[in-house]
Amino acid sequence: MLKVGILGVGTVGTSVAQILKDNADVISARAGCEIVVKSGVVKNLAKDRGLDIIITDNVDDVLNDPEIDVVVELMGGVDEAYAAVKKALQNGKDVVTANKALLAYHRYELQDLAKDQAFEYEAAVAGGIPIINALRDGLTANHIESIMGILNGTCNYMMTKMANEGVAYDAVLKEAQELGYAEADPTFDVGGFDAAHKLLILASIAYGIDAKPEDILIEGIDKVSSEDVAFAKEFGYAIKLLGIAKKDGSEVELRVHAALISKDEMIAKIDGVMNGVSVVGDKVGETLYYGPGAGGDATASAVIANIVDIARAGKRSPMLGFDKPMEGKLTLKSTDKIESKYYLRINVSDKTGVLARITKLFENNNISIQTIVQKSTSKTDANLLISTHTAMEKDIQNLIKEIEALDFVNKTPVMIRIV
Repeated sequence: MLKVGILGVGTVGTSVAQILKDNADVISARAGCEIVVKSGVVKNLAKDRGLDIIITDNVDDVLNDPEIDVVVELMGGVDEAYAAVKKALQNGKDVVTANKALLAYHRYELQDLAKDQAFEYEAAVAGGIPIINALRDGLTANHIESIMGILNGTCNYMMTKMANEGVAYDAVLKEAQELGYAEADPTFDVGGFDAAHKLLILASIAYGIDAKPEDILIEGIDKVSSEDVAFAKEFGYAIKLLGIAKKDGSEVELRVHAALISKDEMIAKIDGVMNGVSVVGDKVGETLYYGPGAGGDATASAVIANIVDIARAGKRSPMLGFDKPMEGKLTLKSTDKIESKYYLRINVSDKTGVLARITKLFENNNISIQTIVQKSTSKTDANLLISTHTAMEKDIQNLIKEIEALDFVNKTPVMIRIV
Protein backbone atom coordinates (compact mmCIF):
# COMPACT_ATOMS: atom_id res chain seq x y z
CA MET A 1 0.00 0.00 0.00
CA LEU A 2 1.18 3.50 -0.89
CA LYS A 3 0.07 6.22 1.54
CA VAL A 4 -0.33 9.82 0.39
CA GLY A 5 -0.42 13.14 2.23
CA ILE A 6 -1.84 16.22 0.49
CA LEU A 7 -0.61 19.74 1.28
CA GLY A 8 -3.53 21.92 0.22
CA VAL A 9 -6.91 20.17 0.09
CA GLY A 10 -8.65 22.71 -2.12
CA THR A 11 -10.38 22.08 -5.44
CA VAL A 12 -7.58 19.95 -6.91
CA GLY A 13 -6.63 18.27 -3.63
CA THR A 14 -10.21 17.25 -2.99
CA SER A 15 -10.45 15.83 -6.52
CA VAL A 16 -7.24 13.83 -6.02
CA ALA A 17 -8.58 12.22 -2.85
CA GLN A 18 -12.01 11.59 -4.35
CA ILE A 19 -10.72 10.06 -7.59
CA LEU A 20 -8.33 7.78 -5.71
CA LYS A 21 -11.35 6.53 -3.77
CA ASP A 22 -13.88 6.37 -6.65
CA ASN A 23 -11.52 4.72 -9.15
CA ALA A 24 -9.53 2.66 -6.65
CA ASP A 25 -10.02 -0.59 -8.61
CA VAL A 26 -8.57 0.59 -11.92
CA ILE A 27 -5.88 2.73 -10.27
CA SER A 28 -4.62 -0.10 -8.06
CA ALA A 29 -4.60 -2.46 -11.05
CA ARG A 30 -2.44 -0.03 -13.02
CA ALA A 31 -0.21 0.91 -10.10
CA GLY A 32 0.33 -2.61 -8.83
CA CYS A 33 -0.67 -1.64 -5.31
CA GLU A 34 -3.40 0.15 -3.37
CA ILE A 35 -3.02 3.94 -3.14
CA VAL A 36 -4.79 5.73 -0.29
CA VAL A 37 -4.80 9.30 0.99
CA LYS A 38 -4.06 9.23 4.71
CA SER A 39 -4.10 12.94 5.56
CA GLY A 40 -4.37 16.44 4.18
CA VAL A 41 -3.42 19.97 5.20
CA VAL A 42 -5.85 22.90 4.99
CA LYS A 43 -5.90 26.50 6.17
CA ASN A 44 -9.50 26.44 7.36
CA LEU A 45 -10.34 23.44 9.55
CA ALA A 46 -13.96 24.53 9.86
CA LYS A 47 -14.74 23.92 6.18
CA ASP A 48 -16.05 20.43 5.42
CA ARG A 49 -14.23 18.77 2.50
CA GLY A 50 -16.49 15.73 2.47
CA LEU A 51 -13.52 13.38 2.64
CA ASP A 52 -12.81 10.41 4.88
CA ILE A 53 -9.19 11.38 5.65
CA ILE A 54 -7.32 13.02 8.54
CA ILE A 55 -7.44 16.82 8.18
CA THR A 56 -4.90 19.12 9.86
CA ASP A 57 -3.70 22.70 9.56
CA ASN A 58 -0.09 21.81 10.36
CA VAL A 59 2.13 20.74 7.43
CA ASP A 60 4.51 18.98 9.81
CA ASP A 61 1.77 16.50 10.65
CA VAL A 62 2.19 15.21 7.10
CA LEU A 63 5.89 15.90 6.52
CA ASN A 64 6.97 14.11 9.72
CA ASP A 65 4.55 11.19 9.46
CA PRO A 66 6.66 8.05 8.85
CA GLU A 67 3.68 6.30 7.24
CA ILE A 68 3.39 8.87 4.44
CA ASP A 69 5.21 7.68 1.31
CA VAL A 70 4.25 10.46 -1.13
CA VAL A 71 3.64 14.15 -0.41
CA VAL A 72 1.40 15.93 -2.93
CA GLU A 73 2.03 19.69 -2.82
CA LEU A 74 -0.98 21.76 -3.95
CA MET A 75 -0.45 24.80 -1.72
CA GLY A 76 0.55 27.25 -4.45
CA GLY A 77 2.96 30.13 -3.96
CA VAL A 78 6.74 29.88 -3.83
CA ASP A 79 8.52 30.29 -0.49
CA GLU A 80 6.21 28.33 1.82
CA ALA A 81 5.78 25.58 -0.76
CA TYR A 82 9.55 25.36 -1.34
CA ALA A 83 10.21 24.97 2.39
CA ALA A 84 7.59 22.21 2.66
CA VAL A 85 8.78 20.31 -0.40
CA LYS A 86 12.41 20.60 0.67
CA LYS A 87 11.57 19.12 4.06
CA ALA A 88 9.55 16.32 2.46
CA LEU A 89 12.53 15.33 0.30
CA GLN A 90 14.91 15.56 3.24
CA ASN A 91 12.58 13.24 5.16
CA GLY A 92 12.88 10.67 2.37
CA LYS A 93 9.43 11.17 0.89
CA ASP A 94 8.62 11.22 -2.82
CA VAL A 95 6.93 14.41 -4.04
CA VAL A 96 4.29 15.29 -6.60
CA THR A 97 3.46 18.95 -7.24
CA ALA A 98 1.19 21.00 -9.49
CA ASN A 99 2.95 24.23 -8.53
CA LYS A 100 4.30 26.00 -11.63
CA ALA A 101 5.51 29.08 -9.70
CA LEU A 102 7.58 26.89 -7.38
CA LEU A 103 9.21 25.20 -10.37
CA ALA A 104 9.71 28.43 -12.30
CA TYR A 105 12.02 29.62 -9.51
CA HIS A 106 13.40 26.46 -7.86
CA ARG A 107 13.36 23.57 -10.34
CA TYR A 108 17.13 23.08 -10.42
CA GLU A 109 17.52 23.29 -6.64
CA LEU A 110 14.73 20.74 -6.30
CA GLN A 111 16.37 18.38 -8.77
CA ASP A 112 19.59 18.55 -6.70
CA LEU A 113 17.63 17.93 -3.50
CA ALA A 114 15.60 15.05 -4.92
CA LYS A 115 18.57 12.90 -5.96
CA ASP A 116 17.10 9.36 -5.92
CA GLN A 117 13.74 10.46 -4.58
CA ALA A 118 10.91 10.72 -7.10
CA PHE A 119 9.85 14.29 -7.89
CA GLU A 120 6.99 14.54 -10.38
CA TYR A 121 5.12 17.59 -11.69
CA GLU A 122 3.00 16.70 -14.72
CA ALA A 123 0.08 18.81 -13.46
CA ALA A 124 2.21 21.98 -13.27
CA VAL A 125 1.93 22.57 -17.02
CA ALA A 126 -1.26 22.38 -19.08
CA GLY A 127 -3.35 20.55 -16.47
CA GLY A 128 -4.57 17.25 -17.87
CA ILE A 129 -2.28 17.22 -20.93
CA PRO A 130 0.70 14.85 -20.43
CA ILE A 131 3.20 17.27 -21.97
CA ILE A 132 5.90 16.76 -19.31
CA ASN A 133 6.12 13.02 -19.93
CA ALA A 134 5.92 13.58 -23.68
CA LEU A 135 8.98 15.85 -23.58
CA ARG A 136 10.90 13.97 -20.90
CA ASP A 137 10.20 10.43 -22.11
CA GLY A 138 8.31 10.17 -25.39
CA LEU A 139 10.59 12.51 -27.37
CA THR A 140 13.93 11.55 -25.84
CA ALA A 141 15.36 10.55 -29.24
CA ASN A 142 14.90 14.08 -30.59
CA HIS A 143 16.66 17.39 -30.49
CA ILE A 144 13.75 19.72 -29.71
CA GLU A 145 13.69 22.46 -32.33
CA SER A 146 10.78 24.44 -30.92
CA ILE A 147 7.90 24.49 -28.46
CA MET A 148 4.88 26.71 -29.01
CA GLY A 149 1.98 26.55 -26.61
CA ILE A 150 -1.35 27.97 -25.60
CA LEU A 151 -0.68 27.56 -21.89
CA ASN A 152 -3.36 29.72 -20.27
CA GLY A 153 -7.02 28.85 -20.70
CA THR A 154 -8.27 32.21 -19.40
CA CYS A 155 -6.50 34.15 -22.14
CA ASN A 156 -7.49 31.63 -24.80
CA TYR A 157 -11.14 31.88 -23.74
CA MET A 158 -10.98 35.67 -23.96
CA MET A 159 -9.29 35.75 -27.36
CA THR A 160 -11.79 33.22 -28.71
CA LYS A 161 -14.76 35.30 -27.55
CA MET A 162 -13.27 38.47 -29.01
CA ALA A 163 -12.66 36.78 -32.37
CA ASN A 164 -15.89 34.79 -32.69
CA GLU A 165 -18.40 37.15 -31.09
CA GLY A 166 -16.78 40.57 -31.41
CA VAL A 167 -16.82 41.10 -27.64
CA ALA A 168 -14.62 43.97 -26.42
CA TYR A 169 -11.66 43.19 -24.13
CA ASP A 170 -13.11 44.77 -20.97
CA ALA A 171 -16.45 43.01 -21.41
CA VAL A 172 -14.93 39.58 -22.02
CA LEU A 173 -12.60 39.98 -19.04
CA LYS A 174 -15.59 40.73 -16.81
CA GLU A 175 -17.38 37.67 -18.19
CA ALA A 176 -14.31 35.47 -17.57
CA GLN A 177 -14.22 36.69 -13.96
CA GLU A 178 -17.93 35.96 -13.48
CA LEU A 179 -17.42 32.43 -14.84
CA GLY A 180 -14.47 31.83 -12.52
CA TYR A 181 -11.90 31.61 -15.33
CA ALA A 182 -10.17 34.83 -14.21
CA GLU A 183 -9.37 36.07 -10.72
CA ALA A 184 -10.57 39.39 -9.28
CA ASP A 185 -7.00 40.58 -10.00
CA PRO A 186 -6.41 38.93 -13.40
CA THR A 187 -2.85 40.21 -13.89
CA PHE A 188 -1.15 36.84 -13.42
CA ASP A 189 -3.19 35.37 -16.29
CA VAL A 190 -3.74 38.25 -18.73
CA GLY A 191 -0.24 39.64 -18.10
CA GLY A 192 1.35 36.42 -19.37
CA PHE A 193 3.06 35.42 -16.11
CA ASP A 194 1.19 32.13 -15.62
CA ALA A 195 2.14 31.02 -19.15
CA ALA A 196 5.74 32.14 -18.60
CA HIS A 197 6.15 29.92 -15.53
CA LYS A 198 4.95 26.94 -17.54
CA LEU A 199 7.17 27.78 -20.51
CA LEU A 200 10.26 27.90 -18.29
CA ILE A 201 9.53 24.38 -17.03
CA LEU A 202 9.17 23.02 -20.57
CA ALA A 203 12.32 24.82 -21.71
CA SER A 204 14.33 23.27 -18.89
CA ILE A 205 13.32 19.78 -19.97
CA ALA A 206 13.92 20.46 -23.66
CA TYR A 207 17.10 22.55 -23.45
CA GLY A 208 18.48 22.58 -19.91
CA ILE A 209 17.98 26.35 -19.71
CA ASP A 210 18.09 27.77 -16.18
CA ALA A 211 16.18 31.03 -16.60
CA LYS A 212 13.84 32.84 -14.23
CA PRO A 213 10.69 34.74 -15.25
CA GLU A 214 12.58 38.04 -14.91
CA ASP A 215 15.05 36.90 -17.59
CA ILE A 216 12.62 36.44 -20.48
CA LEU A 217 10.20 38.48 -22.59
CA ILE A 218 6.75 38.43 -21.00
CA GLU A 219 3.77 40.36 -22.34
CA GLY A 220 0.06 39.70 -22.02
CA ILE A 221 -3.17 40.29 -23.93
CA ASP A 222 -4.30 43.40 -22.06
CA LYS A 223 -3.53 45.74 -24.97
CA VAL A 224 -5.36 43.71 -27.63
CA SER A 225 -8.41 45.54 -29.00
CA SER A 226 -11.33 44.80 -31.29
CA GLU A 227 -9.46 46.60 -34.09
CA ASP A 228 -6.56 44.17 -33.75
CA VAL A 229 -8.91 41.19 -33.83
CA ALA A 230 -10.61 42.55 -36.96
CA PHE A 231 -7.24 43.06 -38.68
CA ALA A 232 -6.23 39.50 -37.78
CA LYS A 233 -9.42 38.03 -39.25
CA GLU A 234 -9.12 40.12 -42.42
CA PHE A 235 -5.60 38.89 -43.10
CA GLY A 236 -6.09 35.24 -42.13
CA TYR A 237 -4.73 35.27 -38.58
CA ALA A 238 -5.94 34.27 -35.13
CA ILE A 239 -4.64 36.06 -32.02
CA LYS A 240 -3.42 33.79 -29.24
CA LEU A 241 -1.32 34.21 -26.12
CA LEU A 242 1.64 31.97 -26.94
CA GLY A 243 4.60 30.66 -25.00
CA ILE A 244 7.47 30.11 -27.44
CA ALA A 245 10.79 28.33 -26.95
CA LYS A 246 13.01 28.00 -30.00
CA LYS A 247 16.59 26.85 -30.47
CA ASP A 248 18.83 28.91 -32.74
CA GLY A 249 22.33 27.47 -32.88
CA SER A 250 23.74 27.54 -29.35
CA GLU A 251 21.03 29.93 -28.14
CA VAL A 252 17.43 29.46 -27.03
CA GLU A 253 14.85 32.21 -27.24
CA LEU A 254 12.07 32.22 -24.67
CA ARG A 255 9.09 34.54 -24.95
CA VAL A 256 5.45 34.86 -23.95
CA HIS A 257 3.21 37.34 -25.73
CA ALA A 258 0.06 37.81 -27.75
CA ALA A 259 0.72 36.70 -31.31
CA LEU A 260 -0.94 36.71 -34.70
CA ILE A 261 -0.73 33.18 -36.06
CA SER A 262 -2.01 31.84 -39.38
CA LYS A 263 -5.43 30.26 -39.07
CA ASP A 264 -4.04 27.30 -41.02
CA GLU A 265 -1.74 26.33 -38.14
CA MET A 266 -3.07 23.50 -35.96
CA ILE A 267 -2.53 25.44 -32.75
CA ALA A 268 -4.57 28.39 -34.07
CA LYS A 269 -7.65 26.17 -34.08
CA ILE A 270 -7.53 25.57 -30.31
CA ASP A 271 -10.33 27.67 -28.85
CA GLY A 272 -12.09 28.33 -25.55
CA VAL A 273 -10.45 27.38 -22.26
CA MET A 274 -8.48 24.53 -23.82
CA ASN A 275 -4.67 24.37 -23.89
CA GLY A 276 -2.49 23.08 -26.69
CA VAL A 277 1.25 22.59 -27.13
CA SER A 278 3.10 22.07 -30.41
CA VAL A 279 6.53 20.43 -30.13
CA VAL A 280 8.85 20.06 -33.13
CA GLY A 281 11.54 17.40 -32.90
CA ASP A 282 14.31 16.96 -35.45
CA LYS A 283 13.30 13.34 -36.10
CA VAL A 284 9.60 13.11 -35.31
CA GLY A 285 8.56 16.47 -36.79
CA GLU A 286 5.62 18.34 -35.26
CA THR A 287 3.51 16.76 -32.53
CA LEU A 288 0.50 18.48 -30.97
CA TYR A 289 -0.92 17.95 -27.48
CA TYR A 290 -4.44 19.18 -26.69
CA GLY A 291 -6.72 19.13 -23.70
CA PRO A 292 -8.03 20.91 -20.59
CA GLY A 293 -5.38 23.06 -18.95
CA ALA A 294 -7.11 23.54 -15.61
CA GLY A 295 -9.98 22.35 -13.45
CA GLY A 296 -10.10 20.07 -10.43
CA ASP A 297 -10.56 16.69 -12.11
CA ALA A 298 -8.29 17.37 -15.11
CA THR A 299 -5.40 18.55 -12.93
CA ALA A 300 -6.03 15.77 -10.40
CA SER A 301 -5.81 13.25 -13.25
CA ALA A 302 -2.24 14.38 -13.95
CA VAL A 303 -1.36 14.33 -10.24
CA ILE A 304 -2.61 10.77 -9.87
CA ALA A 305 -0.74 9.66 -12.99
CA ASN A 306 2.45 10.80 -11.27
CA ILE A 307 1.53 8.94 -8.06
CA VAL A 308 0.96 5.78 -10.12
CA ASP A 309 4.39 6.25 -11.76
CA ILE A 310 5.93 6.40 -8.29
CA ALA A 311 4.01 3.30 -7.17
CA ARG A 312 5.40 1.38 -10.13
CA ALA A 313 8.88 2.28 -8.87
CA GLY A 314 11.69 0.96 -11.06
CA LYS A 315 14.69 3.15 -11.91
CA ARG A 316 14.33 6.77 -10.83
CA SER A 317 14.93 9.16 -13.71
CA PRO A 318 16.27 12.68 -13.17
CA MET A 319 13.53 15.17 -12.39
CA LEU A 320 14.19 17.27 -15.50
CA GLY A 321 15.06 14.25 -17.63
CA PHE A 322 18.84 14.56 -17.86
CA ASP A 323 21.93 14.17 -15.69
CA LYS A 324 24.25 16.40 -17.72
CA PRO A 325 23.94 19.13 -20.35
CA MET A 326 22.35 17.58 -23.41
CA GLU A 327 23.88 19.60 -26.25
CA GLY A 328 26.81 21.40 -24.74
CA LYS A 329 25.89 24.62 -22.99
CA LEU A 330 22.87 26.31 -24.52
CA THR A 331 22.43 29.95 -23.50
CA LEU A 332 19.45 32.25 -23.37
CA LYS A 333 19.14 34.52 -26.37
CA SER A 334 18.95 38.22 -25.59
CA THR A 335 15.48 39.67 -26.08
CA ASP A 336 16.93 42.38 -28.35
CA LYS A 337 18.13 39.72 -30.79
CA ILE A 338 14.77 38.02 -31.26
CA GLU A 339 13.51 38.23 -34.84
CA SER A 340 9.87 38.26 -35.84
CA LYS A 341 7.30 39.82 -38.09
CA TYR A 342 5.28 42.54 -36.36
CA TYR A 343 1.88 44.20 -36.40
CA LEU A 344 1.46 47.77 -35.13
CA ARG A 345 -1.65 49.81 -34.41
CA ILE A 346 -0.89 53.54 -34.39
CA ASN A 347 -3.56 56.10 -33.59
CA VAL A 348 -2.79 59.37 -35.40
CA SER A 349 -4.36 62.70 -36.31
CA ASP A 350 -5.79 62.26 -39.80
CA LYS A 351 -3.97 64.94 -41.74
CA THR A 352 -1.63 65.37 -44.70
CA GLY A 353 1.92 64.06 -44.41
CA VAL A 354 1.34 61.73 -41.47
CA LEU A 355 1.71 58.48 -43.41
CA ALA A 356 4.88 59.66 -45.16
CA ARG A 357 6.57 60.55 -41.87
CA ILE A 358 5.55 57.24 -40.28
CA THR A 359 6.84 55.14 -43.19
CA LYS A 360 10.11 57.10 -43.20
CA LEU A 361 10.73 56.03 -39.60
CA PHE A 362 10.22 52.41 -40.61
CA GLU A 363 12.84 52.86 -43.32
CA ASN A 364 15.27 54.54 -40.94
CA ASN A 365 15.01 51.56 -38.57
CA ASN A 366 15.59 48.95 -41.29
CA ILE A 367 12.03 47.65 -41.06
CA SER A 368 10.18 46.67 -44.23
CA ILE A 369 6.41 47.21 -44.34
CA GLN A 370 4.24 44.40 -45.70
CA THR A 371 0.72 45.86 -45.41
CA ILE A 372 -0.91 49.13 -44.33
CA VAL A 373 -4.60 49.60 -43.57
CA GLN A 374 -6.06 52.94 -42.44
CA LYS A 375 -9.28 52.96 -40.41
CA SER A 376 -10.93 56.21 -39.33
CA THR A 377 -11.84 56.31 -35.63
CA SER A 378 -13.39 59.82 -35.65
CA LYS A 379 -13.58 62.87 -37.91
CA THR A 380 -10.06 63.85 -36.93
CA ASP A 381 -8.28 60.59 -35.96
CA ALA A 382 -7.41 57.29 -37.63
CA ASN A 383 -5.73 54.00 -36.79
CA LEU A 384 -2.86 52.89 -38.99
CA LEU A 385 -2.72 49.09 -38.95
CA ILE A 386 0.67 48.00 -40.23
CA SER A 387 2.33 44.60 -40.62
CA THR A 388 6.03 44.16 -41.32
CA HIS A 389 8.42 41.67 -42.82
CA THR A 390 10.90 40.00 -40.44
CA ALA A 391 12.70 42.52 -38.26
CA MET A 392 14.86 42.64 -35.13
CA GLU A 393 13.22 43.20 -31.74
CA LYS A 394 15.61 46.03 -30.83
CA ASP A 395 14.73 47.85 -34.07
CA ILE A 396 10.98 47.57 -33.53
CA GLN A 397 11.29 48.81 -29.95
CA ASN A 398 13.33 51.80 -31.10
CA LEU A 399 10.75 52.49 -33.84
CA ILE A 400 7.91 52.49 -31.30
CA LYS A 401 9.74 55.05 -29.14
CA GLU A 402 10.29 57.31 -32.15
CA ILE A 403 6.68 57.03 -33.31
CA GLU A 404 5.34 57.73 -29.82
CA ALA A 405 7.35 60.98 -29.72
CA LEU A 406 5.63 62.39 -32.85
CA ASP A 407 3.21 65.23 -32.13
CA PHE A 408 0.44 63.76 -34.28
CA VAL A 409 0.47 60.36 -32.56
CA ASN A 410 -2.32 60.32 -29.97
CA LYS A 411 -1.66 57.10 -28.03
CA THR A 412 1.17 54.72 -27.32
CA PRO A 413 1.42 52.40 -30.37
CA VAL A 414 0.30 48.82 -29.82
CA MET A 415 2.56 46.06 -31.15
CA ILE A 416 1.75 42.36 -31.57
CA ARG A 417 4.27 39.88 -32.94
CA ILE A 418 3.35 37.71 -35.92
CA VAL A 419 4.36 34.05 -35.66
